[in-house]
Amino acid sequence: MSYLRTFLPWIVFAVFPSGSWQWGALAALLVAVAIIAQQRRTGTGFDALIIECGSAVFFAALTVIAFADPHSGVHDYSAALSSGVLAVIAGVSLAIGKPFTLGIAKRTTPREVWGLKPFIRTNVVITAVWTLAFAVTAVVLALVAHAGHPHSSTATIVQIAGFVVPMVFTVRYIAYVQAKAGQVAR
Repeated sequence: MSYLRTFLPWIVFAVFPSGSWQWGALAALLVAVAIIAQQRRTGTGFDALIIECGSAVFFAALTVIAFADPHSGVHDYSAALSSGVLAVIAGVSLAIGKPFTLGIAKRTTPREVWGLKPFIRTNVVITAVWTLAFAVTAVVLALVAHAGHPHSSTATIVQIAGFVVPMVFTVRYIAYVQAKAGQVAR
């Protein structure tokens, strides 16, 4: 459920009709801010809100652009830009040694595990997969937009796959790591 909450602003933006992209950007911004505020009230640290904070900044900028010029060329590339920004956020979180999935994983993992190398390595691998998925999705969506089909069924399928593939990987990889750890503990 944590991943759904994390990416909710992006999902909100994606479900708005193309012709209302400025309202989708504004709704995504409001959702991002609401999630950050709600999570901070419950004591969640900013290390667990890396994507949410990046989302708020992105959607604030996109909202300004979208309302200033609803016919901006940014519109056709907004899906590609969204995935590209997510790739940058995730990649930077890796580069600075704070993989964005680490904060999410800490929400459901006992504190005594947080500093262990296998826990950190697992999150580095998972964040790297998400980063790669976002980058590939951004490139494919840019190509689809460049071909003149930015808001097509193909673009929608690519966007969905860009979230589903790393999500499925995450679930399976965690199960694999836990099973492997269970074998070692015996």
